Amino acid sequence: MLIFTRKAGQKIRIGDDIEIAILEVKKGNIKIGINAPKGLSIHREEVYQKILEENRLAAQSQFNETLDFDDLDIEKSN
Repeated sequence: MLIFTRKAGQKIRIGDDIEIAILEVKKGNIKIGINAPKGLSIHREEVYQKILEENRLAAQSQFNETLDFDDLDIEKSN
């Protein structure tokens, strides 16, 4: 992890297309602004983790719905 120390009004660049600006530092909170290409998704970490979990559950559900055990050629033993 790369760690920066910045003050309000200073910026960080990521490549040619992403700019992160420190807008305000007040009472332990930092307000940032991000300029990035429109097609790039930007999320808070907790939102990103929720998206990953929802995608995992959806993929699992979709997999379970497409399984049809009656179509499997398995001999049943009694």
